[in-house]
Amino acid sequence: MFGVGGQHESYLLSHMEPQSRMSLISRINPMWYPDIWELRIRRRLQLLGLRRVRQTVIELNSVAELSKLFGWTARPTLDDPEIHQFDSVRDVNERRLRDAEVLATVVANVQPAAALDIGTSTGHSAAMIAINAPNGTVYTINIPPEAADKGEGGNFITHSLDRQVIGSYYRERGLRNIVQIYADTAKWDPRTVPPLDLALIDGCHDTNYVVNDTRKALSRLRRGGFVLWHDFSPDHAERYDWIHAVCLGVERLLRSGLVRGEIYHVRDSWFGVYRAP
Repeated sequence: MFGVGGQHESYLLSHMEPQSRMSLISRINPMWYPDIWELRIRRRLQLLGLRRVRQTVIELNSVAELSKLFGWTARPTLDDPEIHQFDSVRDVNERRLRDAEVLATVVANVQPAAALDIGTSTGHSAAMIAINAPNGTVYTINIPPEAADKGEGGNFITHSLDRQVIGSYYRERGLRNIVQIYADTAKWDPRTVPPLDLALIDGCHDTNYVVNDTRKALSRLRRGGFVLWHDFSPDHAERYDWIHAVCLGVERLLRSGLVRGEIYHVRDSWFGVYRAP
């Protein structure tokens, strides 16, 4: 694992308490054990960079546990075939289905009169919100394709779509309780939407954008409303750069005091769930 001469050190490091392990690693010359030096950097990200996240997040075994916490009884509608697709190792353990269960369960029980969906893409999340809250209105935002093509809107974006593709899924389903907004959220004025009961943060995954988008959503969120962050999974923060960026954004929100209280994460999902006080 650590190259020639590193197996003994690997064993010692894996059996030490985190603080003792960091103390030892900090004294290792990177020229002697370059792989251990890399581990030092990764451990610092894990133990220090996301300290508040790891202190705050409560891991749940299933979406049933989430419902139990809030006393929810409504069952969601899950009728999107995409949630059962498997494209890569990122989808193991039915990750897409777990994501859909979390989002749809929150929506079906909160029944938001107004919901914000940052990051429209083809419109699957907006559709799921609209179907599970048929009496509410979903305001979904996507960066204009011409702005994305110019490099605006951050680095960690899933893809740049043509305008006719953005929201195409919810239009194909004939859903009429969705309002499409084209904007770079760094410049967007949140006062253009009514007070919100729920906000989904799933646009650009750069840390600064996660902070910006959450701040703006919170400024319109009613007391007791919900914020959900997609691509939020502390256990995957070391593996995927964009997940680490999202988690780091939530870390900064916790440190600033804008986010206070527990954040719930359902095992095998990539969602963080927060209820504003």
